[in-house]
Amino acid sequence: MTVKKIVMHPAEILEQECKEVTKFDKKLGKLLDDMYHTMIEYDGVGLAAPQIGLDQQIAVVDVEDDHGTIEMINPRILETSGEQTGPEGCLSFPGIYGEVTRPNYVKIEALNRKGKKYTLEAEGFLARAIQHEIDHLHGVLFTSLVTRYLTDEELGGQEE
Repeated sequence: MTVKKIVMHPAEILEQECKEVTKFDKKLGKLLDDMYHTMIEYDGVGLAAPQIGLDQQIAVVDVEDDHGTIEMINPRILETSGEQTGPEGCLSFPGIYGEVTRPNYVKIEALNRKGKKYTLEAEGFLARAIQHEIDHLHGVLFTSLVTRYLTDEELGGQEE
């Protein structure tokens, strides 16, 4: 497994629409494994391909709940409802946190590493993390959604 270098803002790739994945092979499996290990190494709960310099619709999320690691390839949001406001951060914006309002519930459709389609429903923090990573695949940064930036004191030492 290889820990990749995180691309920092203002890199152009972070604000681009990513290409859909069309090839499902061992190379993709290794990339997903590397993305997971990179996310863990940098203490994140999600990582999108553009954050390691790749223009592909690939993301991983793991909020350490019963869902385990979620691998999303070419994900699409099918449905959202409700509302939640909470702190968000991003590995590409170290030390920057802000309040972001997002739907509390999300239903997505994506492909797994073998190219098999699946749907997933999520609420709360997991829904937030999934939406944050899918935004990355379309060049949308959390900073464009922040209603208020947070100080270290407001975070209470807890980081996402």
